[in-house]
Amino acid sequence: MTQMTNRLNNQNIVELAKKQYETQQRSKLPTVIVPLPSKGKIYPEEHPLRSGQVEMRYMTAYDEDILTNASYIENGVVFDKLLESVIVTNVNIDDIKIADKDSLIINARILAYGSDYPVTIQDPITKNQIERNVNLNLLKHKPFKLDSDTNGEFSYRVNDDYELKFKYNSKSSSDLKISEFLKDIITEVNGERTADSIENFIRYEFLASDSKQFRRYVNDNAPGLDFSYEFEGEDGSTFDAVFPVGTDLFWF
Repeated sequence: MTQMTNRLNNQNIVELAKKQYETQQRSKLPTVIVPLPSKGKIYPEEHPLRSGQVEMRYMTAYDEDILTNASYIENGVVFDKLLESVIVTNVNIDDIKIADKDSLIINARILAYGSDYPVTIQDPITKNQIERNVNLNLLKHKPFKLDSDTNGEFSYRVNDDYELKFKYNSKSSSDLKISEFLKDIITEVNGERTADSIENFIRYEFLASDSKQFRRYVNDNAPGLDFSYEFEGEDGSTFDAVFPVGTDLFWF
């Protein structure tokens, strides 16, 4: 038993030394401070992301292995694993909201391979698919003017009857039902914060017209990166379009 305990202790020491060495080596890599689209307002006051910025290091060839990991790609976590590796700020990757995560992925790509990103877009006049380049450095943050409380939550009033508190998500809600989406973001109804009180409100009191108006308010005011871009058409004129960002973001 003593020998086994000693082996475990020695293994722990080796693992700790290895982590300390990796931290020391990574600290030699150049880093940049990246501003968040949310300005940090969607996080609680004590959260490290409340500062509105993240420190991120440049990628290395070792990090490229993450991008080709078949298991990560299959499970849709490849970008999360990459950010987990290159973000220097002490933060849990699961805490980063979607609104900020997209921007950090774009910044990681710029630091790794530059800002030039080739895309295929449809010319609105000729209807042809055309090849164009996007300068990722020109992308801007969406205007974000909402004020949050100390919990990183926002207030919304439904008529004169209900005062809601809501938050922005850490995970995509595109596949959620409307009721599931509402339960995911609403944190308080008239001062009540229990799951039962919120579900009962959504099920029995939140009228469809009010729900639709609330969802529009949340989406219209959401922080994030603006992926609209001005392209040159085949006839020399320009047009604005939202360009697609695919799994090829880091390969060209």
